Amino acid sequence: MSAEEAVTTGQAWKDFCRALEAAGEVVLKGPDTVLDRAEGYRYLSRLLRNTLYATLENSDPDRPRWQGLDLVKIGADNPDNVYHSAPVKGANSYRITGQRNSIAYVSFGSKANRYAKDGTMASTGELRNDDLHVESDGTVEIIVSAERPASASNWLPLAVDSTMIVLRESYLDRTTEVPGSWSIERLEPTPERSPLTAEHLVRSLQRTALGVHGTAATFVAWTELFMTRPNELPDWGQEMFQRAGGDPEIFYLHGYFDLQPDEAWVIETRVPEAPYWNFQLDNWWMESMDWDRSITVNKHTAKLNDDATLTLVVSAKDPGYGNWIDTTGHQTGTALLRWVGTDDHPLPSTKVVKL
Repeated sequence: MSAEEAVTTGQAWKDFCRALEAAGEVVLKGPDTVLDRAEGYRYLSRLLRNTLYATLENSDPDRPRWQGLDLVKIGADNPDNVYHSAPVKGANSYRITGQRNSIAYVSFGSKANRYAKDGTMASTGELRNDDLHVESDGTVEIIVSAERPASASNWLPLAVDSTMIVLRESYLDRTTEVPGSWSIERLEPTPERSPLTAEHLVRSLQRTALGVHGTAATFVAWTELFMTRPNELPDWGQEMFQRAGGDPEIFYLHGYFDLQPDEAWVIETRVPEAPYWNFQLDNWWMESMDWDRSITVNKHTAKLNDDATLTLVVSAKDPGYGNWIDTTGHQTGTALLRWVGTDDHPLPSTKVVKL
């Protein structure tokens, strides 16, 4: 059936709805508690909202716009972060301009997004905090292209298969810091906009359904892996996380917690010299808990011990010791400790104790 026939007969929409129904089976792999199942279906709805916008409304690499993730939480998203993305094409050239402002850490990465195909999002270029040239008035200009222009003070590389730019901005202190303000434009002449085609609609619906299912399945597989070593934060190897779109500047220590109401997961570690680090608690679906609860600490907010080490206590109730991380009604879930911008990557010691 042609795309035109699929649209005029309604078959495209029927296929889309059936594919979404199949994606819902992923939720049944999680815990069967009401809270975890409800969060699982909300997770799918968030993925659907974000992916529909990215594929149908903001998919034109000739007219890129920044898209904020807002309430979408994917793959242990950092609760300290402001995330944006924009569609690009490796054969095009772009200019990003804006104000750096006072947020602690910023990075731009070009990516080859293949979540809908094989669950990967490989890095094709990176421009990070310390490498970013900022003018005396706080303005920034970044050229995004396959080849570096001689006059560019900031350059973000593109590859043939680059499909998007991911912008990460990390707070140390949300109460005082101001995130950047950024715009993006294509440098070449922009072709005239065409009317919506049946091919674009059908392809967008297919990509959306595949993207929702593929993203959810990818991170369910991660959680199932982490479950094999509960209440630990081991080094699983970094390649898997980088293939899924992780920042090469970040060393990831993922874990899984499984606690009774009267138990606490105690994490102790040496803290390296780094521009940024944080620990966060996530639900079973690897969504960060809401940041207005005590679910995260970072370099600025954590209280270190007298010997400059860090103690984290994950539990349902505040034990009055260390840095308390609230399980927010969850008995099981995932967690992440990030070391950012350093070659020193301490591995924590962990134990479960009775409160």
